[in-house]
Amino acid sequence: MFIKWGSAATRGVTAPAGGLRARLSAISRSTRAAVAVAAVVVGLCGVAPAQAFLPAPADMATIQRSELPPHGRAVLLQIENGTPFRHDKDGSVFGNRERVLPRQTRGYYREYTVRTPGVRHRGARRIVCGGEVVRTPNACYYTEDHYASFKRIAN
Repeated sequence: MFIKWGSAATRGVTAPAGGLRARLSAISRSTRAAVAVAAVVVGLCGVAPAQAFLPAPADMATIQRSELPPHGRAVLLQIENGTPFRHDKDGSVFGNRERVLPRQTRGYYREYTVRTPGVRHRGARRIVCGGEVVRTPNACYYTEDHYASFKRIAN
């Protein structure tokens, strides 16, 4: 069965009943508005809304290298010297799925375990470094809560 749309813009155009117009009218006005806003954010910023409002690296909390736990300072030395790491996952690509760190291309960030005394597994503490050359990263970040938050490591 076919129905005619009644507006001036669609005068004379026919569409099957239950077609696109019927499906669009079933979506709530607030949902359509939210989708429109998201489309504008993506168009203006080039990123999805969840990524559009991330803090700039300058706004991120910092931690001095001397304030890191001793194992954290040791991991930074291992990165700089290129010495082997304790865990197989150390030096592997960090995907930044939590989107807490500044957005970069895949493979930019690498993660390293910071040993937690008294814990038999890898624990929650990590250092994540980013840059083109592994031994000379552009920036490193410390997390003690398994990627929920980061502090930029200042030299």
